[in-house]
Amino acid sequence: MPNFPGINFEKKTEDKLGEKRLEDVPIVRDFSEIFLGDLPGLPPTSQVEFQINFIPGAAPVARAPYRLAPSELQELSTQLQELSDKGFIRPSSSPWGAPILFDKKKDGSFWISIDYHKLNKLTIKNRYPLLRSDDLF
Repeated sequence: MPNFPGINFEKKTEDKLGEKRLEDVPIVRDFSEIFLGDLPGLPPTSQVEFQINFIPGAAPVARAPYRLAPSELQELSTQLQELSDKGFIRPSSSPWGAPILFDKKKDGSFWISIDYHKLNKLTIKNRYPLLRSDDLF
C-alpha cells in the first residue's frame, strides 16, 4: 500500500461502492474551505472569439426529443432547473436543436448527454493537425 502523508488508504473510509469519498481524505477535511462542494456559477468571461462554420447551404437541424422514462423526465427537469439557476444555460428559441439522452452512472444517478451527430455532419471541420506528445518532448 502506498504511503502518502495525510491520506489514509484503509478500507474503513470506503463507501458502499468501494470508492474513496473526497470528504474522507484528511487533507480535504483540514482544508475544506478550498474544496468547493459545488460550482457556484460560471467563471469570469474571457475575450475569446470563435465561430462554428457550416457547409454552404446548410439548413438548421432540430431533431425530435428521444423518449424518456418518467424517472429520466424528472431528472431532466431537475438538472435543467439547477443549470438554469446557476446561469449555465438559458431559454432559447434557436431553430437548431439536439435531443437529450441519459447514461446511468455506477452510483445510479444520471449523466446528461446531448446528441449532436446531425449538427456535427453540417460543420466544416478544423484541419489543424494536433501535436503528438512524443513530438513535444
